[in-house]
Amino acid sequence: MLKNLKRNAVSTAFHGKIICLNMRFQNMFLFTMMMMITVLYFVWISQGKETRKISTREYVFTCHVSFEDGRNKNQDGLQTIYFVTPTYPRREQAAELTRVGHTLMHVPNLHWIVADDNSSCNDMILKLLKNFGIPFTYMASPMPSEYRKLKASPRGVSNRRAAMNWIRKNANGGVLYFGDDDNTFDLKLFEEIRGTNKVSMFPVGLIGDFGVSAPVVKNGKVVGFFDSWTAKRKFAVDMAGFAVSVNYLMHKPNATMPYKAGYEEDLFLRSLEITYDEIEPKAKLCSQVLVWHTQTKKKNAPTMKFTTELDTSLKELLQELEFLGMGRSSKSEGIKTFMSSDGRDKVL
Repeated sequence: MLKNLKRNAVSTAFHGKIICLNMRFQNMFLFTMMMMITVLYFVWISQGKETRKISTREYVFTCHVSFEDGRNKNQDGLQTIYFVTPTYPRREQAAELTRVGHTLMHVPNLHWIVADDNSSCNDMILKLLKNFGIPFTYMASPMPSEYRKLKASPRGVSNRRAAMNWIRKNANGGVLYFGDDDNTFDLKLFEEIRGTNKVSMFPVGLIGDFGVSAPVVKNGKVVGFFDSWTAKRKFAVDMAGFAVSVNYLMHKPNATMPYKAGYEEDLFLRSLEITYDEIEPKAKLCSQVLVWHTQTKKKNAPTMKFTTELDTSLKELLQELEFLGMGRSSKSEGIKTFMSSDGRDKVL
């Protein structure tokens, strides 16, 4: 009897220890799970705050949209190319948009999206775009102020993001291409990219120390990139070196371009979840250059001092220069002006 009681006591104590250990393991498991959920919650909250922080500071105003083709260039059966051009106010802006516009005038089934890094619409740009007869969307999409303070500011990102949002809402198929206003384009490029199924790539001339940035192709597949600035980028390409199917973009709702200077192309392409095998090499398997990253020499718009009233063509010319953002006149400040006649200078 006493032995049985002892056995029962030992058994009860043993089972009690097991129950106690089980409870400890359960408590540890629950504690670990709670900690993981808490960490994930705070990560999610912080991401949400960052997203809201950026989205609330992104200002986009659609200045004008025109689907009319004054060139009569539209052709049945051709995909529309959405040609996205980020731009910003400067002395050369009108000249560079004019050069690009005269190239695009020859391209059928194209919609030009011009996104200006400006807080308001510019009458000069609107007038310029209307003159080309190209279907276009003109928007003001300034860079959020917090990014302007950075030493290396991500220029053009707010403009491209605004353009992609417009495309997501308004496009029905087609091809997206980022064409900066200081680039030069061969008309063959548009024939090449129009058939893009997912993401196509091709060389860009006048880039970096190598003078070119290009995908490297072997047996018809992209196997790497030839670029003098790789910086551990998976896709070491220039912004002008790829095109994206709009349908493919639509199937990647989280695809976006981040505000990270130097890595805009790489991170955007990563967000599209494209693989090397899926890239479509264009321009004769990436052996031809059909686009160049030309750069106009930048110079500040001058202020010109005039001490006399003008009664010649100069009066209207100066008004045109100010309208185009190429210069301004003043009676009290600026560089000294003069007019030459018969080899003699006359101060104005």
